[in-house]
Amino acid sequence: MAGGFAKDGAVQDQIDATIEDAIQYARSQLSCGESLSDCAECSASIPAARRKAVRGVRLCVGCQEEHDNKQKLNSGYNRRGSKDSQLR
Repeated sequence: MAGGFAKDGAVQDQIDATIEDAIQYARSQLSCGESLSDCAECSASIPAARRKAVRGVRLCVGCQEEHDNKQKLNSGYNRRGSKDSQLR
């Protein structure tokens, strides 16, 4: 399907790029190294089972949930886009 000045497959290329960006962001958020014994934010003790299960853990479960919820609010993708944004 012709899309004006866009090459064929441009929409799929944009979708692929969006997914690749999301994967790279998720990988950058993974912890590495040694786990902390106390939470970096609230200083609560992190259980040994969590430290063993999650490599490089820095936050307790409560603080991690808050962090994840904040990330959800900030991660909106406009996959369809408006015509105005496509013309810029």
